[in-house]
Amino acid sequence: MNNNLFHRLKRPIAAAFVGALTTLAFAPYQIWPLALLSPTLLLLLLHRQTPRQALGIGYAWGLGQFASGVSWVYVSISGFGGMPLAANLFLMGALIAYLALYSGLFAWCYQRFFAEATLVNLLLASPALWLITDWLRGWVMTGFPWLWLGYSQIDSPLASFAPIGGVELLTLLLLVSSGAFAYMLIHKRWSMALLPLVLFSTGFGLSSFDWVTPQADKTTKVVLIQGNVDQNLKWLPSQRWPTIMKYTDLSRENWDADIIVWPEAAIPALEVDLPSYLRNLDSAAKMNDSAIITGVVNQSEDGQFYNSILSVGVTAYGDYQFDLSKRYHKHHLLPFGEFVPFEQLLRPLAPFFNLPMSSFSRGTFVQPNIRANGFHLAPALCYEIIFNEQVRQNVTDETDFLLTLSNDAWFGHSIGPLQHMEIARMRALELGKPLIRSTNNGLTAVTDHKGKIVASIPQFETAVLRAELTPTLGQTPYQRFGTWPIYLWVAGALSLALLVNRRKV
Repeated sequence: MNNNLFHRLKRPIAAAFVGALTTLAFAPYQIWPLALLSPTLLLLLLHRQTPRQALGIGYAWGLGQFASGVSWVYVSISGFGGMPLAANLFLMGALIAYLALYSGLFAWCYQRFFAEATLVNLLLASPALWLITDWLRGWVMTGFPWLWLGYSQIDSPLASFAPIGGVELLTLLLLVSSGAFAYMLIHKRWSMALLPLVLFSTGFGLSSFDWVTPQADKTTKVVLIQGNVDQNLKWLPSQRWPTIMKYTDLSRENWDADIIVWPEAAIPALEVDLPSYLRNLDSAAKMNDSAIITGVVNQSEDGQFYNSILSVGVTAYGDYQFDLSKRYHKHHLLPFGEFVPFEQLLRPLAPFFNLPMSSFSRGTFVQPNIRANGFHLAPALCYEIIFNEQVRQNVTDETDFLLTLSNDAWFGHSIGPLQHMEIARMRALELGKPLIRSTNNGLTAVTDHKGKIVASIPQFETAVLRAELTPTLGQTPYQRFGTWPIYLWVAGALSLALLVNRRKV
């Protein structure tokens, strides 16, 4: 009996280990070949299994990946949720169990409809199904497209394909390569190793190609202020003015910059409560021919709250006045952190469902760029940077830089903030725009238009980052066309695979 149980569980156990291994492909470890090895091993584990067995194997793979890869969520739950250990573990377990459904769905669909280890199934059907389940995970219940395999390739030769088809194209190429290796190992066709070799070699060759043109005559000085404010103290009334003056004093020392950037919600007060201060800040920035961009919390006349970005000083908005139509308002809110699904049911249950700042309203999906000192910046607040299509649609022909403000202090010394930076780098590479990322306690950095970090400051320190950035002119293919060519390929690949498999019946 015990032997039978072990025989049934050995593949799911192996799959969980393989899934956990995937986390090492992402920041901060960045052993990117593991993102190729892991799906290859998963495909081998699925070989000659029933759909029901495949479901268990795929689900176990997801449990391994997300238990290790999003462990940083537990830091926020345990640190700020106000619940006992058992409740914290239950919530974390529920999140992992939910996210693993998508890899389970991939595995079941693959074995149900494409069970034979043929070239068509491994090179077409498998990557197509993987992209579909990734898309679902990035859309259902507002979406959580974290740890898409393509992000792990930001420093690999495949990264050069990101300006062509975005992070999904990188995932597609990884799965095609994994399918080729799986076919090679199952059928002993060693020549199949040439396909991944060609793909990676092509990526290496593309690395020297520029899809956009740097505008050297528009190089600008930027300063990013990392306040390193303790999240437990930030919103205490006694800490309001010490926090505000910390950012003000650090900015005063850097008035020679064209643009000074503060993090998400750097001002620990409602904008409407600080008119005199903001008018004075606006005047001081103007006198020094500079502009300040900051995150701020807003409240409308009808009582709705917004997580916003404000620009003062040398801007296109005139002298400072409280006008919500001239602010960027976060659209993609963080579930439970900024809004509570089914809140009438959940809020009374536990303190976790009543976290501070968990009742925000959404801004519109596409909003005007932030204007500062003659430059256009396409904004994304914190969590929004992981939604590639939203960022893409907010980039215009006039956009000079990508701008993301964040506060990852919720996640402490975990791997979450470093994964977050890795994702942000991918947006710069996809769209061919330098990225400005200002955070409360790190990772604060700027990148060039290829996603390479050109300047950064250490985490968990009060520090100032000074850098010069050069905007770019032109569009990458991804900015122009988005992801629809990828999903057109998905539809064609699945249709062809289904047709071929049906003829074999």
